[in-house]
Parts: sequence; C-alpha cells; structure tokens
Amino acid sequence: MKSGTSSKIKSLLQLFEILPENERIIIDVLRQIIIENLPKDCKEKISYNVPFFYGKRGICIIWPSAIPRGGIKEGVLLGFWYGNKLNDADHYLTHGSNKQIFYKIYKSPEEIDEDAIVRLLKEAVRIDRLSGKRTQV
Repeated sequence: MKSGTSSKIKSLLQLFEILPENERIIIDVLRQIIIENLPKDCKEKISYNVPFFYGKRGICIIWPSAIPRGGIKEGVLLGFWYGNKLNDADHYLTHGSNKQIFYKIYKSPEEIDEDAIVRLLKEAVRIDRLSGKRTQV
C-alpha cells in the first residue's frame, strides 16, 4: 500500500492481506480489547482504510503505519476521536499537533497496556453517550 497504491480497503481481510505481520498482530490485539469493552450498540467499520469504532460519534481508530495518511512512520496508532475530552489521569495518550485526537503508538504487542486502554474506552463511551444525536457514518 505504501508503494503508491490507493485502492479502497473494504474489509478487515483486505487490510490484513497488505499489512506486515507485526502490524497485523498489534491491530488484532487492539481490536479484541476494543470489541470486548465497547457496548454492543457501538459499531466497527473500515473508514479511511482502517478500523474505526463509533457510537453516536467517533470513539477510536486504529491506524497502522503501512496505510498512508496516518502521519506515522512505524507501528500502529490507537487514536481517540475526542481524546481532548478524556480524563487521561495516567497521561497514557500523546497530545500531538491535532487538538482533538489524542493517541498512543505501539511498535510491538508487548507495549499494549490493556488496563489503560479499557479505562480510556470507558471514558470515551461515557463522553459519547453525553454527546448529541448520532452522526451519519
């Protein structure tokens, strides 16, 4: 995909076919944590060629470096759509140049802190529930 191919990815299978093994493993672990901890009415879809999770609005996104326009050169980014509103008491997330999306980049599966992610997901869902009406996705 980095070699200039700009085809639209429509499924996880398509995504996994083009990713390096390390990124596939990281994405698989992150997806399992997210799916197990989001309420059943929250959904996952492929958006921007990557896994995107939403309730009323966007909750989080998983962006591997192999997919262009993610802004990272290595690893897999877990971004919280409204990270600027999260109570990140542990300062787990990075506050980059985007004022809204806060994120963590993982270069290996061992770096994933499930407890920290679960705390942030619960907070993100709480914020999503307080938001206005569901947006069209």
